[in-house]
Amino acid sequence: MVEANLVGGRFTAEASGEPLEVRNPANGELVGRVPAMAASDLDAVLDAAVAGARTWRATGSIERGRILLEAAALIRQDAASLTELIVAEMGKTVLEARGEVGKTAEFFEYYGGFGRAPFGEMIPDARPGTFVLQRREPVGVVLLITPWNDPLLTPARKMAPALISGNAVVIKPASETPLIALRLAEILHRAGLPAGVLGTVTGRGSVIGDALATDSRLAAVSFTGSTSVGLDLQRKLAGSGIRIQTEMGGKNAAVVLADADLDLVIPVLMDGAFKQAGQRCTATSRLIVQREIADDLRARVAASVSALRVGAGDADGTDVGPVVSRTAQRDITQRVEAALGEGAIVIARAALAEGLAERGSFVEPLFLSIDRDNSLWRDEVFGPVLGLIEVDSLDEAITAVNDSAYGLSSAVYTRSLDAAFRFVDEVDTGQVSVNQPTSGWDIHQAFGGFKESGSPFKEQGLEGLRFYTRVKTAAVRTH
Repeated sequence: MVEANLVGGRFTAEASGEPLEVRNPANGELVGRVPAMAASDLDAVLDAAVAGARTWRATGSIERGRILLEAAALIRQDAASLTELIVAEMGKTVLEARGEVGKTAEFFEYYGGFGRAPFGEMIPDARPGTFVLQRREPVGVVLLITPWNDPLLTPARKMAPALISGNAVVIKPASETPLIALRLAEILHRAGLPAGVLGTVTGRGSVIGDALATDSRLAAVSFTGSTSVGLDLQRKLAGSGIRIQTEMGGKNAAVVLADADLDLVIPVLMDGAFKQAGQRCTATSRLIVQREIADDLRARVAASVSALRVGAGDADGTDVGPVVSRTAQRDITQRVEAALGEGAIVIARAALAEGLAERGSFVEPLFLSIDRDNSLWRDEVFGPVLGLIEVDSLDEAITAVNDSAYGLSSAVYTRSLDAAFRFVDEVDTGQVSVNQPTSGWDIHQAFGGFKESGSPFKEQGLEGLRFYTRVKTAAVRTH
């Protein structure tokens, strides 16, 4: 059976290409099949979205909010089956997948509440008998290109603010994990979303990506994925009038100063580095420690890494599940081998059970000593790999954090308010934590990075609405 795309308010498995197979990364078993659309299949989705945008814009914001809140309720109602699908399709542990489902519902609840919120303002005017309105309007049809690592949460992060703002949405999920996005579309359809307001596109990015992202019927494209693809999209859309939002890679650093509470640091650091098998753009991948406590910290982190239990996401006691695919497994392995060839030293590893890496897409969680000339310092690995360097001072630590093409997230562990606020002020990252992990940002908190990690438009919270709206100013003379 081939799962169906939502096109113009109906579900269809029609597509020009041979269906794509989705397999469980823990054991290679078939999870499902989805249509492989070609460029010739896109007109139906985009034409329906243009019509849907007119319908949805004319729908009152209270009704739009009601539908989003109904979708949130259905997500919570279907939480068990959604959790099971994420584990099977992407490889997360049950606990991680359950958290993703809950947060997805929260996105729709949060933005659904904006259906009753003010969405504009009055502005004084110097002219007699005149007042000025400033209002926010939807931009039109928006394309969402979403990744495999948070295959339900990231669509919700983009979709909820886009929909409450009155836009029609076309979503292209990652080919590794499209099934859960189709389930989300089915839930929104059940919640009462009008025909054409949401359309789904499954297929190979190499086949349909350019034709889809550069179509003149689009008003905006929101992308989460690799830096190389995001920068390419920025170049292709430059001058087109299609606005672009990119949330890209990260090489996130955590700094542990000499006065830090190591009993607090270790579990928080392990969560940031190894949860979700390190497959988060906000994962901690660089550890910068002040030299006088380096031996103690190294020993504690090594013990914690060695104790990690690697296995299938639905197996009891699993701490770290598989990575998403054999391709990811090979890429991580090759990057680690290159780093070792450049002088990196393994401090600790979580051993895999015999035959595990052959049965599924598993890699060893690793803790390594590196230097700033090593590729592991510069390049995003997107796996459970943590590299450590030592520094002598806070100044040196901040310099090291900023020594990256990326600028997504960073963290400092300290008891000093002075050091904490110096760090917040001087690091060149869009997200900054003090005594918290580099990951774990909540739905109402603006999210996004600097440099090659992002674009000027942030996601989440009030800031998340800005990308999906345009401002219209109207002066009204009454007499």
